[in-house]
Amino acid sequence: MLRLAPVALLIATACSASPEDQNRAERTNASTRVPRNSPLQPDIANIPATAGRANLPPSAPPFTATTIGAFDEPFAMVFLPDSSLLVTEKAGRLRLRAVDGSVVTITGTPPVASGGQGGLLDVAIAPDFATSKSIYLSYSEPGADGSALALMRATLDIRTKRLTSAKVIWRSGMYGPGGQFGANILFSPDGRYLFLSSGERQRFTPAQDPKQALGKILRLTLDGKAAPGNPMYDKGGVEAMTWSTGHRNPYGMVFAPDGRLWEEEMGPRGGDELNLIVAGKNYGWPIVSNGDNYSGQPIPDHPSRPDFEAPKLWWNPSISPTGMIYYSGDMFPALKGSLLIGAMSDAGLMHVTLSGDRAKPAHFWDFGARIRDIAQAPDGSIWLLQDEGKLVRLTPKS
Repeated sequence: MLRLAPVALLIATACSASPEDQNRAERTNASTRVPRNSPLQPDIANIPATAGRANLPPSAPPFTATTIGAFDEPFAMVFLPDSSLLVTEKAGRLRLRAVDGSVVTITGTPPVASGGQGGLLDVAIAPDFATSKSIYLSYSEPGADGSALALMRATLDIRTKRLTSAKVIWRSGMYGPGGQFGANILFSPDGRYLFLSSGERQRFTPAQDPKQALGKILRLTLDGKAAPGNPMYDKGGVEAMTWSTGHRNPYGMVFAPDGRLWEEEMGPRGGDELNLIVAGKNYGWPIVSNGDNYSGQPIPDHPSRPDFEAPKLWWNPSISPTGMIYYSGDMFPALKGSLLIGAMSDAGLMHVTLSGDRAKPAHFWDFGARIRDIAQAPDGSIWLLQDEGKLVRLTPKS
């Protein structure tokens, strides 16, 4: 059942907290709703319009929401060509939901460090999946000194319900504590390259360090190497893999049909961003942000440093954006050609319209539950993974 509620305020913990505390805060703070006209939460409808600001009051949702399944701490999902669904669970399980609704576990997944914000993260099918049956998994790989982001490619054997020929094709190499892995997997429109988002894990400086893979969007070949044509390809190492830099927690990426790459990421206390990603650009974290540090220490806003690429839209208070799709289906004609972004602080769905390189906030629909991921089904319906575990299918209101 959809319901309307005030826009939430994200009240975050200090950056010095442990990864477990940070994750607990992420889960707890997003459900903390401040009365609409309290001193902490001004009436969002009365906030003066500011260029780029995307916070909206809730609108009446145009959906009928039907719960069609449940999972244990799900993180991401992807449809297979036959309309079955792969779902990752943070503890390390990969689940296959058949078209009839039955669910089985796919064996052969890698060991994961599932504490804090880590675990089995994104899942994507290869551009040539119809013939290769290859899938990609991002996850937090355990090590002696903590965990690090890793990327695996494997073959999905539907008959035996297992992964075969599994191979780790990329590692960040930056083991240690901290959450914010990013870990979104996206293929270029021509199917030749793989984009991987890599969060800075609340370590700040790596996002501006060209030698570290954290706080970057990477462009790789399908076997995990640096992709030719990258802005710093000739320099080798991490620099050769880097497409853009200065990111905090890049959570979702999509290509629009015009070839533009859109990315959204979680800011600190406020300052969540929707960015148009341009090769070689620096997006400023942690030097600039439209939010403040969790400690309360202010951060210079983007306009103070025009040499950094500014977001097209930003949210303050935070919405904590998660999964994102470019909707192209026919079931919801009014949404066609726009972005839909899941939110956890505001526990709902953000609708953003696009016009070339411009983005405009259109609606916010409150679901009363944190949305972890979103996918467009082959029939044009919209499927949501809620953080509490429910799988929900959205269809038009009759």
